[in-house]
Amino acid sequence: MENPVVRRRHSAFAAGLAAVTMALGFTAIPADAAPPPQLDYVALGDSYASGHGAVPYTDLNCFVSKKGYPAIADKLRDVQLTANAACSGWTMDQVLANLPVPALKKAEIVTLTVGANDLNSTELLFACLPAPSSPECLAARTRVATMLTDGSFAMELAALVTAIHTIAPDAKIVLTGYPYPLDPSHPLAVEVNSLADGLNAAIASVAHFTNAQYGDVQYVDVTAAFIGHGVGSAEPWINFNPDNLRDPANFHPTGEGYRHGYIASLVSQEAFVLN
Repeated sequence: MENPVVRRRHSAFAAGLAAVTMALGFTAIPADAAPPPQLDYVALGDSYASGHGAVPYTDLNCFVSKKGYPAIADKLRDVQLTANAACSGWTMDQVLANLPVPALKKAEIVTLTVGANDLNSTELLFACLPAPSSPECLAARTRVATMLTDGSFAMELAALVTAIHTIAPDAKIVLTGYPYPLDPSHPLAVEVNSLADGLNAAIASVAHFTNAQYGDVQYVDVTAAFIGHGVGSAEPWINFNPDNLRDPANFHPTGEGYRHGYIASLVSQEAFVLN
């Protein structure tokens, strides 16, 4: 008998895919119907927002991809991407220093995916995957845990959301989480995926806090959509080159991950719907 939790996840995922299909316009529209007004949309963040991992790239400096979730969102019939100010490797400070002010002033929807680079999570994976008991892995895990529990990470992210809200006071701000890198069957899944849990919990807490302050701030979880598609699964939506741990695409979503993981989650959780 199928596990009821898995069944619920499958149902939610299927609903998300159905919503994406409808949002992309694959439904009959009367010939005389006026097109829906498009929402001005600005994307901000790091490599997960730029689409790193899903070739081809339109910008090799920031690894901006045509298959990244902002580019896919631009194809939704009621969304118009006016600025994709996301760049691979960026931290919260770099996002703040490169805010596209003119586009933000007109934005109605802003997505923000950021935080992994502030924790130097890639270096943690590089240290822990080959040698989970090494001093380097322990030091990296301790550093990340400290940043997530001492309040410094949350304070910096809240300050970034505040800066965005100050420029775009009428925009809905959507903070996304990150997927689990490893399939549950992977021997290091518990240790590595717990990093995503801690990071996502911190991001969600900031979304809830700033929503209470400003209103119209939302957190979108993507972990459920990626279940069964981590590194080590039969159908991975996360890149991993075992012959080169330092491959820049490693641990980033594939095109399928951005479409069926990120966009499906954003659409099913109504990120592109104004309150």
